[in-house]
Amino acid sequence: MNQETSKRIVVIGAGIVGASLAYHLASKGAQVTVVEAGGIASGVTGTSFAWINASCAGIDPIAALRGGAIAAWRQLETQVPGLTVRWDGALSYGTQDGRMSPSCILIDRTRITQLEPRLKQPPEQALYEPEQGALDAVAATHALLAAARALGATVRTHTPVLGFAVRNAKVTGVETAAGVIEADTVVLAAGTGTAALAAQLGASLPIHASPAIFLRYQAPPGLVRGIISSHAMEVRQTDDGTMLAAEDYVDDAPENQPADMAQRTASAIRKELQGADAIAPEFACVGLRPMPVDGVPVIGYLPQVDGAYVCAMHPGVVLAGIVGQLVSGEIVGGQQASALEACRPARFLA
Repeated sequence: MNQETSKRIVVIGAGIVGASLAYHLASKGAQVTVVEAGGIASGVTGTSFAWINASCAGIDPIAALRGGAIAAWRQLETQVPGLTVRWDGALSYGTQDGRMSPSCILIDRTRITQLEPRLKQPPEQALYEPEQGALDAVAATHALLAAARALGATVRTHTPVLGFAVRNAKVTGVETAAGVIEADTVVLAAGTGTAALAAQLGASLPIHASPAIFLRYQAPPGLVRGIISSHAMEVRQTDDGTMLAAEDYVDDAPENQPADMAQRTASAIRKELQGADAIAPEFACVGLRPMPVDGVPVIGYLPQVDGAYVCAMHPGVVLAGIVGQLVSGEIVGGQQASALEACRPARFLA
């Protein structure tokens, strides 16, 4: 194996973004070590609604990146054992958020009722996006890391990064309680922990933790076929009937805590869907999404120090596949990806 393809790369973070990076880097011949402070998918990946959609409201600085997201997941389905996406489409109505994608179709009530027969009050019109889907983000992360391991990658969980080894303004490794893991490149893909890691390398990145509420219910199977995003609810269902919902986090008031939100959302779902009377809250929590201040992902080398590459973004599940593809090409092959130009960390570090 030549020197170019046997780069030693440490990926910090074993969420869905880190897992995709590990798989793509290993598939290009890199020696990959993943280090994770907790368990696999123990951060925001485990609390993601995991809707694979390329929609955006208004001008989109990452249109080229978002535009490749669905194709990247379809490709990964063919490559990674055990990785499956449900491509059941999405219906949106009454949300006024203006999100659109090139594939969306305006449909009438007759078609809406064919797609989602359990809706009690189907709207006159809705946007239908047949290409969209959803996945189990935790299962997908495990599948990607298993595929990376099969290609020779090492995954070290419960291994916090204590610092970095730096020589002549170049990162040469990652410090852990078990010693230094040597690296030619270190990728910071630790979700909301990314900014603190970058700060240790002298880079101040404005990435804040943006809360969202993730809800899971026990429900009879077959209430929802695809994804429904409306004024009343954002829901989808798995094969075994488990119903997943997402809600915006409002504030710290007691009535906006996850358990109360779970009850209110359950009431809304019962009003909207026939046969939903029996749904019961099973799990509710606040997930913290890594949100760059300008809403655009932060992806690229840190200008301050050689050998440090940052990968922080929302929506992470949507973009993980395409980002893994493009970033691995940049790190291993030195191929600059034009779709990542708007994402460079240098915009904050001038």
